[in-house]
Amino acid sequence: MVPPWAAVHTPHPVPLGFVFSSRSKDEKAQAAKAPVTDSTQPRDPEAPKGRPTPKRSEAQSQRRSVASTPTNRKEAAKRQRDARRADMAKQREALASGDERYLPNRDKGKVRKFARDFVDSRFCIAEYFLPLAVIILVLSMVRIPQLQNIALLLWLFVIVLIVVDSIGIAIRLKKQLRERFPDEPKRGAVAYALMRTLQMRRLRLPKPQVKRGERP
Repeated sequence: MVPPWAAVHTPHPVPLGFVFSSRSKDEKAQAAKAPVTDSTQPRDPEAPKGRPTPKRSEAQSQRRSVASTPTNRKEAAKRQRDARRADMAKQREALASGDERYLPNRDKGKVRKFARDFVDSRFCIAEYFLPLAVIILVLSMVRIPQLQNIALLLWLFVIVLIVVDSIGIAIRLKKQLRERFPDEPKRGAVAYALMRTLQMRRLRLPKPQVKRGERP
């Protein structure tokens, strides 16, 4: 006979149906909380999971930006060369047409444009300096003393005329710039105009936009 204090307590068996039913209830609750996706709408394969699908325009712009990014150093250098060529072509067109948007920095601005028009609208002795210099050089190479003396005198005469004419142009241009552009920076404009007088009219860049005798 077993005493009462030595009796072994046996646990009651837990029914298996309770375990499976609770697990199925938890899975149903999690499935109900998960977001519902529209399976009929195609998903962008490039879109990350868990994020909304980007619009078609955004996706196309992203693909274009990725495609336009250079993949190596050689391709990047080639694109830089192409960009420089395009900029140079625009500058050449601007020098011919006078378009201010693409002119070099030394030719930009209202002051520089007025200085160009001021020079192009008048006759300048300095623009014939190169042809006269060639003639004087040829005369000085002839082995005739009289012609060499004439060449020397002609050279001195041309230099004096160019200096006097350049001083007159500088004085008149400074006065016009002070009257027309009192608040604009005018540094270097007179030297810029005098350098332009040394070029023949048909060879000047930017191309002349005014005729001789026309008021700028």
